Amino acid sequence: MSVWVDEEEILSTKSYPPSLAARATADKNPKQIQITKIPPVFAKATPWQDFQNNIRHAQEYLSMPPDFISNKGSIYKRSYRTDFEGKWPEEKSKLEQLIKYFHIMKSYQKTLAILCLLMLFFSCPDSRVKDDRNRIQSNPGPTEVQLESIRTSKKKDKFVLSKSGAEFLAWGVNYDRDDGGRLLEDYWLKEWATVVEDFKEIKALGANVVRVHLQIAKFMKTSKELDQTSLKQLTRLVKLAEETGLYLDITGLGCYHKDEVPGWYKAMDEAQRWNVQARFWEEIAKTCADSPAIFCYDLMNEPIIPGKGEKQKEWLTGELAGKYYVQRIALDLAGRTQKQVGRAWVDKLVAAIRKYDKQHMITIGVIPWAYSFFPKAKEPLFYAREVGDNLDFVSVHFYPKKGEIDKALKALAVYDIGKPLVIEELFPLWCSQEEMEVFIDGSRKIAEGWISFYWGKTINEYAEDKDNPTSVLINNWLKYFQKKSTEITGK
Repeated sequence: MSVWVDEEEILSTKSYPPSLAARATADKNPKQIQITKIPPVFAKATPWQDFQNNIRHAQEYLSMPPDFISNKGSIYKRSYRTDFEGKWPEEKSKLEQLIKYFHIMKSYQKTLAILCLLMLFFSCPDSRVKDDRNRIQSNPGPTEVQLESIRTSKKKDKFVLSKSGAEFLAWGVNYDRDDGGRLLEDYWLKEWATVVEDFKEIKALGANVVRVHLQIAKFMKTSKELDQTSLKQLTRLVKLAEETGLYLDITGLGCYHKDEVPGWYKAMDEAQRWNVQARFWEEIAKTCADSPAIFCYDLMNEPIIPGKGEKQKEWLTGELAGKYYVQRIALDLAGRTQKQVGRAWVDKLVAAIRKYDKQHMITIGVIPWAYSFFPKAKEPLFYAREVGDNLDFVSVHFYPKKGEIDKALKALAVYDIGKPLVIEELFPLWCSQEEMEVFIDGSRKIAEGWISFYWGKTINEYAEDKDNPTSVLINNWLKYFQKKSTEITGK
């Protein structure tokens, strides 16, 4: 889009900043200036206090093409991309009216130009650009949110906000991969704008927690040396969470892509691996310790311990769609009990975190053994008193099967041990959406949090793919998730 603005018309506008008007008068450049790009910040209503952050984001977005092509070849338009040709041409006239109040001199840098636009933009709220994909209008995604850190209550049975003491219920999503199967660290460097937009969309869905899965191959260059680029990007992600008003469930030590696991790590024995894992958590905790946006550290996704007499050869197992989500923390007990192995491993990693971060909560997202394998189990391994004393709350992953909601709720009760309980993974994978809704409602008596999934596509984007059963399923689920968020979070 190109818009030509007449200098005299701008200078006659009373709303124009006097200091810039004076400089414009003295400018000998041509009297008309061509504006070819509109800063993406216009797509969202943003408080004045956060205009500096939006300038930074706007600068990043300005360098991006108006469309982006997914790995499946589909072209999507994001909310900060303008499209006057087909979607909403009526917005063109509104933008032209808005731009009439701004003068961008050729000699100015883009930063100052965007600042000028922002200063006057916030004085004209009625001219803000509407969402080009009809995304959730009731929650545009706040910025400059003052987050309170989350703690367990004095009785250690609930989550509370650190300052107000108000109870907190987690309602979130796993942001583990995109719709094409790429893990977060596969694109968060080159496609940061996508991550920013995804966080806004997650917030608009009504979520308050985002679970991210950090891969050991992306953070550990050697057994002792951390990848500084990844740590800096994690710092950036934490800052984004603060700005968006979301809490992070940071799950670590992932080896989801087996072929990317370093050879030196594969060759290590149990003790050496534990040392590397502790080193990983030291640096993650050091990076995140001061942020109120950290909900928790999840030591590892679905760790397992071999049974008595078992001698395993592979550290990774549980392959699903080319990814390995389950990991062994030992290959054999070597004369120990499962609880002794579990206790030693948990205590080592907790100590590594507490070396730099003594405030944020620690948990482990576990397989629901009491539901899937041992229905007569009376206590979960990692949350037995002899193992998990140093864990702040219970995290368990549940995918109830069709016709087994009562069985799933009974199994969930095994994890109600007096600490806050979060169902850290849930999705109607093996049951209907209606059954999953019953499961969530039934779990509210004992659970303090529910975390589903978000894979980088919006409700409307899934709706466009109406001939794909998977897209229809996810579209319906996200609609329910958004609607349910008001009931859970009270917002």
